[in-house]
Amino acid sequence: MQDILDELESRRARARLGGGEKRIEAQHAKGKLTARERIELLVDEGSFEEWDMFVEQEPNELTVDIEPIPGDGVVVGWGTINGRTVFVFSQDFTVFGGSLSEAHAAKICKVMDKAMSVGAPVIGLNDSGGARIQEGVGSLAGYADVFQRNVNASGVVPQISAIMGPCAGGAVYSPAMTDFIFMVRDTSYMFVTGPDVVKTVTHEEVTLEELGGAVTHNSKSGVADGAFENDVETLAQLRRFFDFLPMNNREKPPVWPTSDPFDRAEPSLDTLAPPDSTKPYDIKELIEKVADEGDFFELQPDYAGNIVIGFGRMEGRTVGFVANQPMVLAGCLDIDSAKKGARFVRFCDCFNIPIITFVDVPGFLPGTAQEYGGIIKHGAKLLFAYAEATVPKVTVITRKAYGGAYDVMSSKHIRGDLNYAWPTAEIAVMGPKGAVEIIYREDRDDPAKIEARTEEYRARFANPFVAAQKGFIDDVIFPRNTRRRLCRALKMLETKQLENPWKKHDNIPL
Repeated sequence: MQDILDELESRRARARLGGGEKRIEAQHAKGKLTARERIELLVDEGSFEEWDMFVEQEPNELTVDIEPIPGDGVVVGWGTINGRTVFVFSQDFTVFGGSLSEAHAAKICKVMDKAMSVGAPVIGLNDSGGARIQEGVGSLAGYADVFQRNVNASGVVPQISAIMGPCAGGAVYSPAMTDFIFMVRDTSYMFVTGPDVVKTVTHEEVTLEELGGAVTHNSKSGVADGAFENDVETLAQLRRFFDFLPMNNREKPPVWPTSDPFDRAEPSLDTLAPPDSTKPYDIKELIEKVADEGDFFELQPDYAGNIVIGFGRMEGRTVGFVANQPMVLAGCLDIDSAKKGARFVRFCDCFNIPIITFVDVPGFLPGTAQEYGGIIKHGAKLLFAYAEATVPKVTVITRKAYGGAYDVMSSKHIRGDLNYAWPTAEIAVMGPKGAVEIIYREDRDDPAKIEARTEEYRARFANPFVAAQKGFIDDVIFPRNTRRRLCRALKMLETKQLENPWKKHDNIPL
């Protein structure tokens, strides 16, 4: 019996060594952790149970001279994060460059299948050189098997991807179909075709970092949702982020203890919006002042800054925040912000997360670049997302809500449950001056008349009380009481029941 136990320990030790000490040292020299080191930091201490430690690639005529390595380049299994179940796969770059074989893909598919049947999130730690060339189409089939599971799991269990090294070619489409992508600065990159191919085909000279690095995908493409300085910070932030998410689409989000009173007043909010409606202010200050303990996990902070999205908590319960940002493009909606907001709203609706919307929007960004880029269809994505969402939706108009953008931002007309306004709110088809110059064209050359007409228009229409008289605004509230009103609203809406008409699926304007 002891011989058998010794052999088991020997085999386990061999598998844990991955590609060997030299390759582990090379991984560390790049500032990167190994696959198992990453899992140890991600999950609760001692909670990880590894599966398929002894799996090896199937030999063929191209691999007969390659010594198989137990585990075949990916560590899979399950553990807990703050006591809640999570399924994990972590690609091991020290084993054949983390390349994906049929056996490698089958391991990933196994944990994804189990996550679906159990109803628990999946986190993938990607660090792979791509398909294992020696396996040919078998490797490509493995990718497709993973892709299919990404699609099946979408909207059923949360899927999170951390890009912690290379992720190129067809491999990028698995993270792309997950709910969130986080990257590590300077050591991770994603692209469909690499710099050499780009140079050959388009004659463009571009570096790995410029083409697909963390800065590129977090500020230009919008592919990623966040970037962190190193592996350790990334995994720590993943643990924090995980705490906001529900286990699956049949459960409500977790509730965590909080000492922050639900009725905490915040007098500073009374002066947050400047009297001059053309002056900006930081909408993140409002979010942080109403959220429990000021804890706000912002997503895509460096992309489409004219809209702010992310998770916080109210009375310990996860909520999604969507807010126009007057500091960027005056808070206008454009193509990028509409896509950013729409995807977030749809995630919240998939997983029973209430949505709080703060509105300060002067309209859609004008210009040929926006029109030629398809602002009509892209803007409709945000409208569609809000209109189809059945989760509790609470809206606060802090200042401007003009034109179609007023409708889009979770208005009462697209099933906003409770819609509040601050006294500073201006709800109208357009800004007072622009409206007057259209209505009273004949007075355009008389500044005094235009000014008088503008003030008359502002008094009659550019305030929350006209909308309140029609029932489009449920109440005009004191800014200092925003947290209390939001908490009470969400508490009341906990038992909300609303279903959309039966359909196979909708046809959102993609």
